Amino acid sequence: MSYNKITADILNQLTAIVGDGNILTAQAEVENYSHDETEDLVYYPEVVAKPQTVEQVSFLMKVCNDNLIPVTPRGAGTGLAGGALAVQGGLMISMERFNNILDIDEQNLQATVEPGVITEVFINAVAEKGLLYPVDPASKGSCFIGGNVANCSGGPRVVKYGTIREYVLNLEVVLPNGDIIWTGANTLKYASGYNLTQLLIGSEGTLGIVTKIVTKLIPKPTLDALMLASFATNEDACAAVSAIFRAGVVPSALEFMERRGIEWVIEHDGITFDLKDEIGAFLLIEADGTNQDVIFADCEKINEVLEQHNCQDVLFADTSAQKEELWRIRRTMAVSVKSNSIYKEEDTVVPRAALPQLIKGIKEIGAKYGFESVCYGHAGDGNLHVNIVKAGMSDDDWNSKLKDGITEVFELTVALGGTLSGEHGIGLVQKDYMALKYTPMHFAIWKGIKDVFDPNGILNPGKIFN
Repeated sequence: MSYNKITADILNQLTAIVGDGNILTAQAEVENYSHDETEDLVYYPEVVAKPQTVEQVSFLMKVCNDNLIPVTPRGAGTGLAGGALAVQGGLMISMERFNNILDIDEQNLQATVEPGVITEVFINAVAEKGLLYPVDPASKGSCFIGGNVANCSGGPRVVKYGTIREYVLNLEVVLPNGDIIWTGANTLKYASGYNLTQLLIGSEGTLGIVTKIVTKLIPKPTLDALMLASFATNEDACAAVSAIFRAGVVPSALEFMERRGIEWVIEHDGITFDLKDEIGAFLLIEADGTNQDVIFADCEKINEVLEQHNCQDVLFADTSAQKEELWRIRRTMAVSVKSNSIYKEEDTVVPRAALPQLIKGIKEIGAKYGFESVCYGHAGDGNLHVNIVKAGMSDDDWNSKLKDGITEVFELTVALGGTLSGEHGIGLVQKDYMALKYTPMHFAIWKGIKDVFDPNGILNPGKIFN
């Protein structure tokens, strides 16, 4: 696809739409929008626009569509797959000024929110009304809910309550030609034609720009219990995961952390933690609800399963402060790994029962290619984040052989019945691996969908498959 540059005339049109103070062109101003949290990738957009209304987004898209200017939508820039990088230059539309919670409907247990609202701000706002929005990525304190929709983001508690797909009812979307549509209805059931809402979730800004989100809410659990179970090996910890569900318990969170990740959190964040020499992995397990007796009964069942899978010790968090400290270990693990080494993060997901084979295979692949891996993630969903650390690899091997190692990781994931991403998305960095899982027919269908929404191919080009 051949695109045009932003001329002085086009820049004047864009400026007239959003105002002088909401157009950035200088390199120093644009620099913050040239990267996300994906390793060390940098792509500068020519211009950054910061609209505040759906009409402004519509006008921006019309100008760019008419002039074949590539457009990259951007949320908070916390993505891990390069999905918000302006690989073709052009215009970047930052949604940071779309930061209002428009309505919390306590009668229907729904909310309408703009995409630039920080996820944790939204979670806290509905919690004040006794309600729960359970989608809580590790970056919830900084990521935008619009980015969560674009990437089909998850978090620890979707294991019990369901993914973001279960909570988005309707979307207001600006199409690449500037048309504004609602994708569905504010109803719990929807059987009226193709479900465009579900199509847009996880489309990574390649089909339209979301400007309003209608979410489902549920009553907030009032009680919870948190336990940290330790194991000698990764495989023992992973084997216990599916067994907990087979015992009839659905935890509200079930997180896996291997020893090396804990060590780096201790080093980076100064957290005090008694890490015994014989321990190789941990499961962080939460049970919640409104009845303390039921929660305790679930914890007893979980404990029985843990004992059957060579659990070395179980720590029950006694206070809110202790619970917060344990959760802080898990939530800061990605930052700790990133601060310690050159790394690449992959986002694998397999059926839960396949987790032991997955992590064993990842370690074997690392030994073969000479890289270290630090693994953690939402084990209750079968979702394992694999941080590949340069360690002793030479620069040449890191640059030339690492891709072969990552390919083997994904081949293993697919062979175990999994796929390439559970919640980070495909974006720029994973798209080369898509053919490991998907057929030419899949690519043809995706291209057909893209062509219907975006015949000129201007919206977030170079992502997912195109």
